[in-house]
Amino acid sequence: MLALYFAPGASSMAVHIALHEAGAAFDARPISLARQEQRDAAFLALNPEGKVPLLLIDNRPLTEVAAILFYLARRFPDARLLPSTDVETEAQALSWMSFVASTLHPARRLGPEAVRAAFDQAETRLGTRDWALGVFSIADIHLFRLYWRLVNSRQPPPVAFPRLAAHAERMMARPAVRHTIAIERAIGYELPN
Repeated sequence: MLALYFAPGASSMAVHIALHEAGAAFDARPISLARQEQRDAAFLALNPEGKVPLLLIDNRPLTEVAAILFYLARRFPDARLLPSTDVETEAQALSWMSFVASTLHPARRLGPEAVRAAFDQAETRLGTRDWALGVFSIADIHLFRLYWRLVNSRQPPPVAFPRLAAHAERMMARPAVRHTIAIERAIGYELPN
């Protein structure tokens, strides 16, 4: 049994999308960051870091977006969340997800110039490919979630990052993405700008 603890619009959205892409059965457990539910004793007993996402796998916790996305891709191979299981493709997916976690995610705390520089790097990395690895993968889900957040908080014009904007449009065409956003929007976003 899988259970996902998530906060609508937070980084956990990537895992939420991947679960829907995989068609996985899971128990959705939204928590409110505004009410600091991630600091409740029951949640901290599962994840002492007090953050989302948290995926329970038969009551065993797994944390960190990249690790959970990789787990889901390997657990549900028919979903093709990794286009191949060869070691280089897996390493490229991990490279993208590490870049998203270590460069794009922290840039928002460093100011507008850092955000611009980080997303310029993402534009360059994506190049002319439709998808990060050439075909849709967990790397695209992770990249999309950070770009989605940037667009919703800072509202850059589409010409600022045309490759990422086109990538986001392709992601928004995916039923699992639209379904996840609808679920999370209905619960309500409580994210700071």
